[in-house]
Amino acid sequence: MSERTRHIAIVGCGQLAQMMAQEGQPLGITFSFLAEEGENTSCVEGLGELIKLEEHESGEALYQALGRPEVITAEREQVDVALLRKLQQFCPVYPDPHIFEKAQHRLREKLALTESGLPVAPFVPALGADELRRALGTLGYPVFIKSCENGYDGKNQWRVKNQAQLEGAIEEAQSQACVVEAAVDFSCEVSLVGVRSVSGEVKTYPLTENLHRQGTLLVSKAPFHDSQLMRQAQGYLDKLMRDWDYVGALTLECFVTTEGLIVNEIAPRVHNSGHWTLVGAESSQFANHLRAILDMPLGDTQCSSPTAMINMLGVNKSPSQKNEGVWLYGKSLKEGRKMGHVILVDNCVHQLSRRSEAVIDELYR
Repeated sequence: MSERTRHIAIVGCGQLAQMMAQEGQPLGITFSFLAEEGENTSCVEGLGELIKLEEHESGEALYQALGRPEVITAEREQVDVALLRKLQQFCPVYPDPHIFEKAQHRLREKLALTESGLPVAPFVPALGADELRRALGTLGYPVFIKSCENGYDGKNQWRVKNQAQLEGAIEEAQSQACVVEAAVDFSCEVSLVGVRSVSGEVKTYPLTENLHRQGTLLVSKAPFHDSQLMRQAQGYLDKLMRDWDYVGALTLECFVTTEGLIVNEIAPRVHNSGHWTLVGAESSQFANHLRAILDMPLGDTQCSSPTAMINMLGVNKSPSQKNEGVWLYGKSLKEGRKMGHVILVDNCVHQLSRRSEAVIDELYR
C-alpha cells in the first residue's frame, strides 16, 4: 500500500457499505469490509477485501487482516460495541463506540437525547406485562410500544389504541425490554443529515421530508422549505455533535408538530433518507462521511434543485419513467427488502411530485 493511499475498513456489508465504497473510490480511498458470521456480502463484492469475523480471534489479527486501516467505521448501529473498542486500540473508530452503544438501544438513546436537552415524545421504560399496563396508565392511549433492541423499519413495534390491542402487543412484547411512547400529533416526518469532521468542521444537508409505507421509508424529498424548522434541527444536531464529540455523518429523524420538531430517533451513520444526495448535492452524504472520518475538507451540501428518492421495496425492476439514476444493490429478491432506489430531480416541486407518483405506480402496480 502506498503512502498516499487512504484505507478505511467498514463493519458491515450491505448497501450503505456499498455506496460508501463507490463514492470513496473517486477520492482515492480503498476499502475492506468486516462480515459477521452468516452475513451476506453480495453488496460489496468486488469493492474491497472481505474479512470474516469468525476467522480472526484477536483484535490485532483482525486489524491486520483488514489491511491496517487508517480508520474504521460502520454502516449500521447494530454492531458489537466490544469489538469496536477492541479495534479502537489500533486505529480510530468513527463514530466512537459509545455512540453506537446509545443508538442501538432505544432507552439509552432516549435518555441520551433528553440529557442533551432535545425534545422527545413522553416515554416510559417497561419490561413485562405489569409494567406495560402501568405505562398505559401513565401515558394513556394511543401509544407505541417499541422493543429497546432490534427495532427498525417498523419491526418490533406495536401501535396500541385500545385495551384489545394492548393485550395483543403484551403477548408479543412482554419478554422484551421496551419503551412505551405517547403518540405524537404531527403533520409530517423530516430528517436532517449532518457531518462533522475530526477537526470539528460541520456541514448539514437541507431538511428532507419522508413518507413511509408499512413502517419503511418509501420516499424522501428535499429540500423541505421551512427556515425556522431548519434552524431548530441544526441546533439539535450541533448540540449532539458537541456533547458527544461526534465524528462522521449523523441523522436526526423528527416529527413536525405545531410546537416545532420532536426528535423520534437518531442514526449514527449515512441514512436512507439521505440517498438523494447522490444526485441532488455536489458532495453526497457517503463522500462527506468519508471526508469527515479522514479529516478531509467537507464538500458542498446544498441542494440546487428539488430532488426525490424512491425506495424499491421488494422490487428490482428499473422504471421506464425518466429519472436521474437507478441504484440496484445486488440483493436477492425478498418481500419488503430494500432492493435499490431511484432518484428524480426537477426544477418544479409539483412536477417532481407527479413524476414521483408515476414511478411509484409503475414500481408497485
